[in-house]
Amino acid sequence: MVYINPVMNQPYFQKISQELGLKPGQVQATAELLKEGATVPFIARYRKEATGSLDEVAITVVRDRLNQLQELDKRRETILKSLEERGQLTDELREKILRVETMAVLEDLYLPYRPKRRTRATIAREKGLETLAQCLFVQQDMDPVAEAASFIDPEKGVNSAEEGLAGARDIIAEWVNEDETARARMRDLYSSKAVFKSKVIPEKEAEGIKHKDYFDWEEPVNAAPSHRILAMRRGEKEGFLTLRVLPPEEEALSLLDGLFIKGGGPASEQVRMAVHDSYKRLLSSSMETEIRMATKKRADVEAIRVFVENLRQLLLAPPLGQRNVLAIDPGFRTGCKVVCLDRQGKLLHTETIYPLQSEKGAAGAGPKILEMCGRFTVEAIAVGNGTGGRETETFIRGLDLPKNIQVVMVSESGASVYSASDAAREEFPDQDVTVRGAVSIGRRLMDPLAELVKIDPKSIGVGQYQHDVDQGDLKRSLDDVVASCVNHVGVEVNTSSKQLLTYVSGLGPQLAKGIVEYRNEHGPFRSREELRKVSRLGSKAFEQAAGFLRIRDGENPLDRSAVHPESYPIIHAMAKDLGDSVLDLMSNEELRKKIDLGQYVSDKVGLPTLNDILLELSKPGRDPREQFEAFRFSEGVEKIEDLKPGMKLPGIVTNITAFGVFVDIGVHQDGLVHISELSNRFVKNPAEVVKLHQKVLVTVLDVDSGRRRISLSMKQGQPQPGVASEEGRKKEEGRREKREKEKSAFTNRPFASAFGKRNQ
Repeated sequence: MVYINPVMNQPYFQKISQELGLKPGQVQATAELLKEGATVPFIARYRKEATGSLDEVAITVVRDRLNQLQELDKRRETILKSLEERGQLTDELREKILRVETMAVLEDLYLPYRPKRRTRATIAREKGLETLAQCLFVQQDMDPVAEAASFIDPEKGVNSAEEGLAGARDIIAEWVNEDETARARMRDLYSSKAVFKSKVIPEKEAEGIKHKDYFDWEEPVNAAPSHRILAMRRGEKEGFLTLRVLPPEEEALSLLDGLFIKGGGPASEQVRMAVHDSYKRLLSSSMETEIRMATKKRADVEAIRVFVENLRQLLLAPPLGQRNVLAIDPGFRTGCKVVCLDRQGKLLHTETIYPLQSEKGAAGAGPKILEMCGRFTVEAIAVGNGTGGRETETFIRGLDLPKNIQVVMVSESGASVYSASDAAREEFPDQDVTVRGAVSIGRRLMDPLAELVKIDPKSIGVGQYQHDVDQGDLKRSLDDVVASCVNHVGVEVNTSSKQLLTYVSGLGPQLAKGIVEYRNEHGPFRSREELRKVSRLGSKAFEQAAGFLRIRDGENPLDRSAVHPESYPIIHAMAKDLGDSVLDLMSNEELRKKIDLGQYVSDKVGLPTLNDILLELSKPGRDPREQFEAFRFSEGVEKIEDLKPGMKLPGIVTNITAFGVFVDIGVHQDGLVHISELSNRFVKNPAEVVKLHQKVLVTVLDVDSGRRRISLSMKQGQPQPGVASEEGRKKEEGRREKREKEKSAFTNRPFASAFGKRNQ
């Protein structure tokens, strides 16, 4: 729920509209809908007239910006209250605080007044040296030593003029550190000219070899990409690297001198000493912490963006659809677990075969597969792509299968996580994890979205440094994209799992559970209206959810469409005006062409909604995902040792990162297409060129079997091995070094196996 301050909302709406290039009314309408509990998918799909047809991306940005401003307001209120209670709040300070637009500047304003621990400046003040500090800070023509002599007081701990000057400099150093202008200028310097400097901790070279690329590394802060920032921070966190973020020291000191030094006399020299001490002891540390936080935030945003986009593409992968499926979870020693599923994904049969252990095992497994295919009218066979996957696929394709049966390799990423989850145990309490894993593989072929929502997105293996980014931000973003995909596709209420229903707009875990319990007790829902009978599913939840829930064979044909029930009267009016039925309107394009939408515009319903209604009537309930296409890896290329430079192979994109893409070519180890090898043209963002699960043709550039690294290219016209020029070889060597460095930073992490080295 977004908090909207009743006093500050209008300025906020104006501010956000300017930032995003929107009209203030669009921002205000979005904010009000969010405040009422409307979800982002609902607002984008069914409240276009209110928001001016804002899409989910724009609505989400408005929501998040409102939350940021809310947090700023809360902190502002806390600071004002604290200052007022301690009698430090002046009218001028209040005005400054109320005008602040960023959290960093707000904290700068508060810093001089913040309750402090006992510092060197605090001790100096207790010794009565603040007056001396003020005299020095004015920098008039004076003798600092003579002036300090009058402050000697052994009882207060000032035993000499030099001790008095040292204490005064401590006070001046604190003033410099807390100066609003100094901090703003220094912040700009750090942002524009600071450099990351990472070095290996002595005697940690061998233990931290995976961070070798950063043993002696420097890079400008404003140019460092997300993945390298997170890689350096990880090396520091694991205790192998030291990491500093510093600007040119001379420039930083010169900047401060320009702000505080007013001449060249003895007093100015004392102030200069204090200014330099302030930078080295206080300000540089404070700014370094701040810039580290800012760059971490920037890196997090990019890493989360990559993860979210990959996850969206994965969730919206084309489904095979409702088919009778035989699914196989391959294995060598323990055998291959086989399950048979009906068109709704219900488990009908399970068996274990041993085709990879011996010729005898293969001879016995073949007839069993063929018998199951006949008995359960199998239409497709799903083979997990883990250890033994290619060998199992080869075995299956070697059988005399009916021509109508498709054989498809399916990603196992996350299947083992699902098989051990509470959801899997609840659904299959009497089956072991291997059976559950095989069921997940088969269902993922039938409908990737419906199956993948049961798995924590972080376990699916399409992210970049997901364990290093802010986990709260990551979870919110992943929840957003899962909900977006689920509501974009729509959910069949009578067959969907509790986990899938949970992501429907307006529902959540408890209402999803209630829907499943209701249909188990009363049978399939016959209409959307019947949803109102579900316990605790009130009018607000119904409004939010109904348009995204489908009832394929319900009493009302509109219930299988994305038309919201609130719009049914409009369609009935259209059909009545034409003298036909709603079914006629849905099936006859010529009838729909006769409709004059202008007749149905009202103060609540405009042309955006009416156009959506007509579009939906032409394809009620049609799945918006692309059509499924079968894919096959190259025969005879099943392990990394089979690869040779120059080979051209089909592959599937398994992960997209900032520096390139990983491609599965069927050898149990994904290869890297570095960003420089994605296209003959310059590419800034790999997502410009490929999508997750896209089928691509790659050329093998280099194979390192020892380190299990494969370098690939998607460029057209790759030269054959041995025919490149000397200059070309040198360029390729340089590119290879860069690829290896970036891949090393990416793959040397705990979750690399999720999409690189296959689950074993």
